[in-house]
Amino acid sequence: PSLNEVNTQHFSPLPVPPPAIKLGQEGFKKVCRTEEDSPCPFPGLASGVLEMRVKEGSKIRNLMGFAMARMQGEKGASGVNVSGGGLRQVVFTGSGRAVTKTITCAEIMKRKVGCLHQLTKLRYKVVKEVWESTEGGTSEMTVHRTVPSISILLSKDPLDPQEPGYQPPETLSALWEEREGTEPATASKRSLGPLPYSSFPDCKRVCLGQGVSVLPPP
Repeated sequence: PSLNEVNTQHFSPLPVPPPAIKLGQEGFKKVCRTEEDSPCPFPGLASGVLEMRVKEGSKIRNLMGFAMARMQGEKGASGVNVSGGGLRQVVFTGSGRAVTKTITCAEIMKRKVGCLHQLTKLRYKVVKEVWESTEGGTSEMTVHRTVPSISILLSKDPLDPQEPGYQPPETLSALWEEREGTEPATASKRSLGPLPYSSFPDCKRVCLGQGVSVLPPP
């Protein structure tokens, strides 16, 4: 036999490896997402504390409408509070892409209610995702992701100033005095500017902010 015939008989082409699975593209869809249960990062809270869980698809208007009504107290037809002045504390919690929205909710609450003590904790939690093939069959894949999570406690009552992540209440007079002292000529032309946390594009940058405590993964 010729050399070409020998090569054909003794050598076969290597098998082509299957293409890598790319989640979120054609062929697979996410059917389930669950977060691990984690203990409250603020031990010793009263049982009546309002806990707001912020999701990526949550509407800020709906979240704040409910939270503001509970913190300020329900008002009757005459506009007078009928629930004893509202709750004393609220906790906003969000993870992953909801971290920025969680911070926004806390800042709105601080501006609307005023004189709120703040305690911020950052940590990590594990999210379990189940992906299913869209091409039929029983192909299924489970993915575990580690995502950042933030919890912000706002309290009308004083908190421990020595606790990592504590921020004292901000008074409107102090804010105006600082703005007038630094921008006297352009204060009337420029807007109030972004929120204090808006300079951090992601949670990793938030970890570097002042008054923020980072907790290691459980």
